[in-house]
This record gives sequence, structure tokens and C-alpha cells, in this order.
Amino acid sequence: MADSLRHRDQVESLADILDEKGLNEIEYEATGVKIRVTRFPANTFPPQGGAVPPVAGPAASGGEADPPAPEGESHLIRSPIVGTFYEAPSPDAAPFVSVGDRVSKGEVVCIIEAMKLMNEIEADRDGVVAELLVKNGQGVGYEEPLFRIAVG
Repeated sequence: MADSLRHRDQVESLADILDEKGLNEIEYEATGVKIRVTRFPANTFPPQGGAVPPVAGPAASGGEADPPAPEGESHLIRSPIVGTFYEAPSPDAAPFVSVGDRVSKGEVVCIIEAMKLMNEIEADRDGVVAELLVKNGQGVGYEEPLFRIAVG
């Protein structure tokens, strides 16, 4: 019973750190105990089977969700998780997409590695890749823009 109360206090302390630092995930390990606390944005669910659904939501600055892009304008595909950006399925493979490629909603555009899980990130709307906003192997934050997609 004392251990479960101590663990509960640790979880609450980690949750407080998430709030104070504006983090989405924190992990703590000591003396055989490993605790991970993760915050998911509203209306999403924890990853199942290592896959994360694409998220088009508030900007990392805490702003409003991206409005639908009018025809002929652009849209940002943002990272739904904190991790490492990979443009290809393996180091010797071609990138999933390149600038100028047409993408369809649901098409895999990159991988974000988080906690040794490879999460396929999908385009959340049809369009043409206008700009790649991060470099291969770069760490990315939650809701960080990855691609600019020309729509319309």
C-alpha cells in the first residue's frame, strides 16, 4: 500500500512538471520503477500498435487550430508527437515524399520515432508538397510544422 501511495505521489509530481514546463511527455526511472506520464491533445487517443493518427490542431505556441485552407493556399502538416523526424522508411530508401510531389489524404509522408517506436505520419489533406520544414534526423516537437502543402 505504501508503495502505491509513493508511486501516486511520483506520478502527480511528474504531471505537475508537465504543466510547469509545457511538456507532453515525461519519463522517470529509479530503483526498478519506471513511470511515464503522457498528455494527449483533446479528441485524440493514445497510440495503438505504435501508430499515431495525424493531428491538425493548435499550433505549438498554443494558438488556434489551423483553419481549412482556401483553394490555392497552403496547409501545414504538423508533428502529432515529440520525436525524431525521418523522411524515409530506412537510411538507404528514397524519401516518402519530396517537394513537388502530389500527396493524398492518408498517404504516409514521414516517420517520427518516439521511444523506439516508428510512427507513420500521414497527410491530413490532398495537395502538393511545397516545402519540407525540417531536416532528416532532426528532433521535432509536438505540433511542430513538418511540411507545407499547397492545396487546391
